Parts: sequence; C-alpha cells; structure tokens
Amino acid sequence: MFLGIDIGTFESKGVLVDSTGTVIAEARRRHGISTPEPGHVEQDPEAVWWADVTAIARELTAHPAAAQIAGVGVSAIGPCVVATDAELRPLRPAILYGIDTRATAQIESLTARLGADEIVRRAGNSLTSQSAGPKIAWLKDEEPDVWSRARWFMTSQSWLVAMLTGEVTIDHATAGYFHPLYDIARGAWDTSGCEDFIDETRLPRVAWSADIAGTVTAEAAAATGIREGTPVVLGTTDSPAEAVGSGVVGEGELMAMYGSSGYFIRVGDRLRVGDDLWSAPFVFEDTYVLAAGTSTAGTATRWIADLLDITADRDEDTFSTLIALASESEPGARGLLALPHFAGERTPFQDPASRGVLMGLGLEHTRSDVARAVLEGVGHSIAAAILSFRSADAPIDRVVAIGGATKNPYIIGTVSTVTGLTQVVADTPGASFGDAFLAALGVGAVGAPTDARAWVRERNPVRPDSATQSALTADHDDYMALYRAVAPLQHGRAR
Repeated sequence: MFLGIDIGTFESKGVLVDSTGTVIAEARRRHGISTPEPGHVEQDPEAVWWADVTAIARELTAHPAAAQIAGVGVSAIGPCVVATDAELRPLRPAILYGIDTRATAQIESLTARLGADEIVRRAGNSLTSQSAGPKIAWLKDEEPDVWSRARWFMTSQSWLVAMLTGEVTIDHATAGYFHPLYDIARGAWDTSGCEDFIDETRLPRVAWSADIAGTVTAEAAAATGIREGTPVVLGTTDSPAEAVGSGVVGEGELMAMYGSSGYFIRVGDRLRVGDDLWSAPFVFEDTYVLAAGTSTAGTATRWIADLLDITADRDEDTFSTLIALASESEPGARGLLALPHFAGERTPFQDPASRGVLMGLGLEHTRSDVARAVLEGVGHSIAAAILSFRSADAPIDRVVAIGGATKNPYIIGTVSTVTGLTQVVADTPGASFGDAFLAALGVGAVGAPTDARAWVRERNPVRPDSATQSALTADHDDYMALYRAVAPLQHGRAR
C-alpha cells in the first residue's frame, strides 16, 4: 500500500492506494487562506498543513490495509516560501504561490540588478508573482527580524517532508520556480547576484521527486500513525503531482487542472522557454515542463455563487444550482462579457494589478446572464493560457483535464470550443493519487514513470462544439481586447 497526501489551497486530501492503482480509502479536510493585506495570501503551516497531514494520516492509517504501507508521498501548493528556524519551527505564516503578489518591488529591483536576459538564461523564466526568490527578498526588506532568524527558506511540501523525516529537501520541479536562484540548465542552485538576501546553505537539498528523502521518525510516527521507518519520497508541488496522477508523463501531453485556480503543465523531453509561460524541470530526470496558470477558476465560481446568494448544504448542490441558473441564459450570455481577474491574472498577462470586469451590463440582463458570463469568462481565461503554448513552439498532442470545474460545462466547454482541443477527463483522486504513485516508484513497486497511465481511469471526452464556436471565438477575441483596453486604467487605480 502507498499513502499519498496533498495540501491544496482550500482542501487537503489523502488516499491509500495499492500497487495496481486501486484506491482503498480516502480522507479530506477543508481549510481556508488568510489575506491580511491586499495582495498578501498566506497559510499557517502548523495550524493548516501539519494539522491536515496528521488528521488525514491518522484516519487512513486506521484502515486495516494501512499495515502494508510501504511508502509515503506528499505534495502541496507551491511554490510557497516558508521561513523556519533550525528546529523547523515556522517563523511566520507561509507566503503562497502566484496568487500572492506582494513582491512587485523586489521583482523590479532584481530584474534591474541581474538583467532580464540573464534571469531568463538562468531560470528559464522572467520574474513574476509565481517566483519564490523575490518573496525571500521581500522578507529581507520588510521583515528583517524574521529573515535574520531563518535557518531555512523552503516550500510547503519541503517543510512537511522535513516534519516527517527530519530531512530538508526540495524536488527539482519546485526548485525550478525559485527564480532567479536555480539554474535550470545545470539543475542546481545558483544564488550569484542575490547574496544580499540568500545563500545556498539556507536552501534545501535538491533531488528528484521519487527519490527517498528519508524515513518517518519516531516523533512523526506518534503524530501521524504512520509506522516509524516508512520511506518518504521528496514529493513535489500539487500541480506536477496532479500531472503524474492523471497519467500525463510523456512528450506533448498537457494536464489541465481546473481547481481553485487554473494550472496547465505540458511535458516534454527538452527544455523550452516561452515568453508567457514558465519553464521548469518535471518530476523525472531528463524531462521538462512548460506551465501556465490563471489566478482564478474555482474561486470565481464560488464568488459568483455567493454573490448571487446560491447556497446549499453540499458544494455539489451549490454548483449544480449555479449551472442550472446559467443554462437559462445563452452562449455569450446575451452580450455580457466577464474578465474574471478577481485576484490579478497570470498567463498570458502576468498582471497582478488586473481586476474583474463585467462589460455590457444592461437593464435587460438577469442573474442567469451574470452567472453564465462569469463561467464563460473563466473558460476564456483558461483558453488564453492554453493558447500560449502554441506561440512557444510547444504543440499539444493530448489534453487530460482534472479538477472540480471539469464538471462545469460552461467552463470546460468554452475551453475546448475556443482552443479547438478535445479534452479527456481523468477520473482520479488528484494530486494525492500522484503522490502515491511517486511513493510506489520510489520504493520500486512500479517500474517506470509511464506505468502511471495504467493507474488512471478516464471519463467521456469534452470536444469543441461547432454550434457555439463562432460566438465563443468572437467573445474570446473581445475578452483579449477588453483586457488590453482596461489594463492602463486598472494600473492607474492600483497606484
């Protein structure tokens, strides 16, 4: 048996899986985020991450099959920045991934200091809110006491694996997002030019995701119920784990994750760099990814459901009611167009100052039009991110879609129709399932990364809809034009 645990933005999940990919048991925990200031998005590592890991592990290790657990894998949201002392105690709440946009000044300063071309050469990326390096520099500038007391600057799953094993590690796939501190061509830390806020001795040891980081300590065993001495792999962030868990492991395959935010990973056998995309190593040696992300997806559907006062005891009922309401409108929402940038936007705009817009509102519009416009707007934002791969000479041969919003026909349907891509929907438990596979690979229970495909079950594909293609394609052009038109105004208001 293999235990996989993933810490998501709003929910944590664990699975107990056998070596054939059969899920024996599952467990979940809900949690929230903290936004202490505009642009600041945080979570408490101990009260959220470790509490969820221990609760989920205890629930799953109570299962009779848990006596056979041969390996553990953990993933989590990222890249985050977690500053800890030498005893692994967090010194402040963790700074989250690209939805946290606090380090704008540090991005500008580092880009001016190192040079934009040098940063791209070294990191394979420009600096954005998705980059962890500027957030460490922010700590030096804004919270120097925390920065000076920090022994380690790590990420979410790094800290969790350290709590389980005592070993401070990070996988190459996540280290690749600590721009500009990681040389993507060499696969190693490079802190040159950044010595004023970081040195390599304060960063985790880098290895591959399926490598064994260490074994469960006696203290961790007491807290989690996992047998002492059980091997724990390095793991990775949630998105690469989702890709593995959906069987996306080969050249030209794209994982489209429809979660709280959108995230998209294209796997390849060589390094590619795209202006609007993020380049990084993948979880396996000699593989790379181009990645894209949107800032809102599921969070936008939750927002519009709350705004329209759609509530139910179960999330499934809330969202089915929202979909039913949107169905009372028509494709294109009767001329209403939404820019769903409620927390800025990532690919292709990389604009933390962008905000939401509803264009075309008239007295004739109804709640159903607003609902449909927001759902289709999320689809347009995701389509814009996926279309960015074409400009980077990164053809997409197969799309596997995962996540809760795959059940929303107005989001996933808009994406397929605008991009022209058929999407296979993977029926897997998500990142925790990928974690379990990485654990199985790490201890030798499966032979190769491609064995992940045999673990995955698929649902009916979502194909482009010829009946709505003309309307939605025109709307997509307007979506892009709307962003370009309002961006200067929004940037002015942000000041």
